[in-house]
Amino acid sequence: MEFGRVKPEELATVDFTLPPDPELTINTLKAAKTNEPLQVHVGCAKWGRKEWIGQIYPPKTKEANFLDEYVKHFDCIELNATFYNVYGPDTIAKWKAKTDSNPDFKFCPKFSQSISHIRRLKNAEDITTSYYEGVMAFGEKLGPMFLQLSDNYAPKSFPELKLYLEQLPKDVPVFAELRHKEWFAIPENREKVFAMLRDLNIGAVITDATGRRDVVHMNLPTPHAFIRFVGNGLHPSDYARVDEWVERIKQWQQMGLRSVWFFMHQHDEQYSPKLADYVVVKLNETLGLQLQRPQFIDEQKSLFS
Repeated sequence: MEFGRVKPEELATVDFTLPPDPELTINTLKAAKTNEPLQVHVGCAKWGRKEWIGQIYPPKTKEANFLDEYVKHFDCIELNATFYNVYGPDTIAKWKAKTDSNPDFKFCPKFSQSISHIRRLKNAEDITTSYYEGVMAFGEKLGPMFLQLSDNYAPKSFPELKLYLEQLPKDVPVFAELRHKEWFAIPENREKVFAMLRDLNIGAVITDATGRRDVVHMNLPTPHAFIRFVGNGLHPSDYARVDEWVERIKQWQQMGLRSVWFFMHQHDEQYSPKLADYVVVKLNETLGLQLQRPQFIDEQKSLFS
């Protein structure tokens, strides 16, 4: 992921401190307080990474078998493939079948760019219908979906965003990712859009990107967190940032959080499994969980052998 990337020499100047919880988040979690256990999922963005051959994929693994191997290490995937193509039920069903070995596995597909970036949510009913017809073939393996809006999708398009979200089916959770700076820089815009998401029961993606601290907004319109963490090649700050996130998730759990989806990104994806392993270990230690850890071919390559 290139979003929010900075030069290596700039890392030391970045304040990675997570902002305090907004009032919206406090109220959302307070209202959602329950005795149900927190559901926690950790994954990556893609399974098709050749860099993982010899790391978590066995040597000579063919691309056609990457997903078969991926599900042995993670319980979910932020499915970016659906951003670039609208897949029909047949293809989706084949992907689902490859996850039979992991009954708890979930796909979290991204809305097609034809909907979000090309038509910009206008006159997109036909593509949206095709998109839903495809992803519904995931059946019980379908997790929440997320709609990423482009960097130039500004608050002036609020009416179109609201209309589009109002018309979406209500039976599958959806999260929205905002990127235009004016959603965050102008308090009125920020309050208006997150209140709208709350009223529609739409979640808000939090993207922790180094060069865009404004999108680390910490607003939870629903008691569910969808975090896209963008690391910097196992820089020391990556671990400190994960530590702070785990502590915040623990606080949210105590306040009423019901689920968290934590997706690992790196500008160089060879490092994603290693930092994801760190995330899982810290979550298990802090929250008393037993999440599965990625298993490395060479245990010396694991951060916690």
